[in-house]
Amino acid sequence: MVTINDIAKEAGVAKSTVSRYLNNGSVSADTRRKIDKIIEKTGYTPNNFARSLKAQKTNMIGVMIPRLNSASTNEVLEGIDEMTRKLGYQLIITNSDQNNEREFENIQTLAKQKVEGVIMFARELTPEHIDTVKKTGTPFLFIGQKAEGIHSIIHQDYQAGAKIGTYAIELGHRHFLYVGVPEKDRAVGVERRQGFLDAVRPVNGSTVEKIESDFSRTSAYQKALAFLPKTEATYIVCATDNIAVAVLKAAKDLGYSIPEDFSLSGFGGYEATAYVSPTITTVSYPYREMGLEAVKKLVRLIGKEEVPNISEMGNELVINQSTAYFDKI
Repeated sequence: MVTINDIAKEAGVAKSTVSRYLNNGSVSADTRRKIDKIIEKTGYTPNNFARSLKAQKTNMIGVMIPRLNSASTNEVLEGIDEMTRKLGYQLIITNSDQNNEREFENIQTLAKQKVEGVIMFARELTPEHIDTVKKTGTPFLFIGQKAEGIHSIIHQDYQAGAKIGTYAIELGHRHFLYVGVPEKDRAVGVERRQGFLDAVRPVNGSTVEKIESDFSRTSAYQKALAFLPKTEATYIVCATDNIAVAVLKAAKDLGYSIPEDFSLSGFGGYEATAYVSPTITTVSYPYREMGLEAVKKLVRLIGKEEVPNISEMGNELVINQSTAYFDKI
């Protein structure tokens, strides 16, 4: 393997001269041409990682995800991977498996790895999370949740809930069932639900039942088998598309027909909603674009540039086959 010493010896220059050349330092034109030819002939590739350590720049970004089996997380990661490669960074990805202690450990681990910044898919943000992040002294960017003093990129979850609520009211529905998730996840568990409730509750004659599930399709399916025979709702809203897919399966297994017996919608815009029958009405989120923007924002933070503390991503109502006018049901 060709080393920097080999290059220096063949070029007849000091090792420090080759080092300056590799780091775009001051080198004479003749010497630069000579080293160019030697590197082209030998196929020498500089050790960027070692060079970055010496320069106190690792070109590494840490990413913390809450779980592995998340369609939305995977789409955001695609955007993160694309932009980090484009900007010359490497990724270190850690998984907490929805465990707070593992999240604290991962924060410390990434800081010890000398990553230049961290993108954290925020699930539940406690005062301990905020304190631990601030103590690292490493630029952090939260995705999906916002916290005082930490830069964030969030979805417009409240507006998404309001879109579904307004749409359902326009279809003539007045009796709703909202299948939510725990409030520890504020964006999904609180903001989406509140936007929906604020859109439907002021309407005369509207009623809303609320049931809590979790993000698991299996759990949502089992709960749906129990609540579907009991509900009088004509429109069921699910906090995620995964839950909506599970409710759809339970409905079919129980002999219900959608949207003839009730309308159904979710949130996320997951690919799965287009590959079930009927296709599911949803609010589509720009997950990949969020990943792209997260990296660009973090790199600006690493460069100590002024960056807005909170950035918001919009969303779009996608009307599919699972919803219908109430007077046509």
